[in-house]
Amino acid sequence: QVQLVESGGGLVQAGGSLRLSCAFSGRTFSNYGMGWFRQAPGKEREFVGAISWGFGRTNYVDSVKGRFTISRDNAKNTVYLQMNSLKPEDTAVYYCAARVLQSAAYDYWGQGTQVTVSS
Repeated sequence: QVQLVESGGGLVQAGGSLRLSCAFSGRTFSNYGMGWFRQAPGKEREFVGAISWGFGRTNYVDSVKGRFTISRDNAKNTVYLQMNSLKPEDTAVYYCAARVLQSAAYDYWGQGTQVTVSS
């Protein structure tokens, strides 16, 4: 069974940076595509970005392009979300998720970590 544990959230001023980590366990990490999602109070959960298994291709929602970067370290079974130039509207609970190989659905989710950006 896959387990995902996020860390690295916190309070930061607008313009600042945070790096979130997501530790993966239970299966072969390199076989899983990893995604980051977020949910702000009163809003639907939103896709932030993802990194594929294999070649590690990334894609992002337009609102974070150029500011957020996803990377993975297969030796450490960890995926990262580097967030720069943070804005108050980035405030949300951030979740990582995993999907195996070419599966379309994310089957496994972490518990989330709170990111709060003050203006």
